[in-house]
Amino acid sequence: MPSLEMIDASNWEAFTQSSVAVLMLGKSDCSKCDAWTKELTEFLSSDDEFAHVRFGKLLLDTPGLIAFKKANPWLAEVDVLPFNVIYVAGERVKTFAGSGLDRLRNRLRKVAEAPA
Repeated sequence: MPSLEMIDASNWEAFTQSSVAVLMLGKSDCSKCDAWTKELTEFLSSDDEFAHVRFGKLLLDTPGLIAFKKANPWLAEVDVLPFNVIYVAGERVKTFAGSGLDRLRNRLRKVAEAPA
């Protein structure tokens, strides 16, 4: 079963290059981010459908993320946290603000159904 990995300056590049990865962006003082983390962690503890997907959480107020922020200029437009990004082989293919397991599952299923 997948688990929620902590992503930081040392591992964000390898994480986003995974075949399928979901990156949750938040900040350390964001209560909605904490609630989404809890919901996502509970979901992952019993999910088998997305066992092939990596799930990670990156706190944008963590020091040392200059390279991540430079590589992702679209971050400047993000004004709602948590913000979720689905990557397929390094490409940002889907995004959504906020939380919601149904929203996440629907987007992941669309990515899985897309022709390779």
